[in-house]
Amino acid sequence: MSKIVVTGGSGMVGSAFKSRFPEAEYPSRLEIHEGKYEVKDKWVVHLAAKVGGVKANMEQVADFYMQNANLNEKVLSAAHLGEARKVVSLLSTCIYPDAPYVSYPLTENQLHLGPPHPSNFGYAYAKRMVDIMSRAYRQQHGCDFITAIPNNLYGKNDNFDLKNSHVVPAIIRKVWEAKVRGESSIECWGDGSPLREFTYSEDIVRILLFLLENYDDPEPINIGNTEEHSIRELVEMICSIMKYDGKIYWNTKMPSGQYRKPSSNKKLLSLGWEKGQYTSLEKGLTNTCLWVINNYPLIRGIK
Repeated sequence: MSKIVVTGGSGMVGSAFKSRFPEAEYPSRLEIHEGKYEVKDKWVVHLAAKVGGVKANMEQVADFYMQNANLNEKVLSAAHLGEARKVVSLLSTCIYPDAPYVSYPLTENQLHLGPPHPSNFGYAYAKRMVDIMSRAYRQQHGCDFITAIPNNLYGKNDNFDLKNSHVVPAIIRKVWEAKVRGESSIECWGDGSPLREFTYSEDIVRILLFLLENYDDPEPINIGNTEEHSIRELVEMICSIMKYDGKIYWNTKMPSGQYRKPSSNKKLLSLGWEKGQYTSLEKGLTNTCLWVINNYPLIRGIK
């Protein structure tokens, strides 16, 4: 692991890497921008990114594009010039085109068939360009640069800011705070029917290491757990884990969101990764909820 460099070591997946492999190298954001880290003959896991919720993406669309594009260019350029052995960059399913440009499940060959959803197009296009940059470096310089696309990630060290977090950390925080405050109900948007796929952050660590050893193609690869769970099921599971018996009020005046957007991980499974190697949602949520309980309020996103 001393031969691996991980960018974005302070994020959720980066923290999972650091917890499991503290001996790997984790350059700071400043070191990345100034190129002050060594990559020669090393594997680079590129996780660093400016991320946020829908509100932040819409209000800071130029910042999300420019900062991520600049960061990605610096990492891949340093990997090329520094003669890194291999680079795997983490993308996001939000980079896929929205309906009607795609058919489900989402497959890797549909990535550039249309624009992403307008709510986060700056971030999405910057992440798409990691795929383009990786292919360009491969074609011109022979660099072994690959890209991986997860779906909805969750786990320890996530961002629990209610305005900018994703669905899992937002619900966990809402349920836990209702419990400790003795509140008899919580409100959730929509009707709870939409289906989503969720992948535990520690699984991503193992999958990225698996790809470094087993995947060398220029095309991106979907790596998420493709089991679907409704938002209602997710909320009920978190309430059960945290032993919260209050009422769940579904505010159907608020949007439920897209009903489903399933992805295909057939390419990953064809390499030898097995479905049973994913952490079940219940186990992953239990680990995450216990971490929140033991560390609250000293967790990211809580002031």
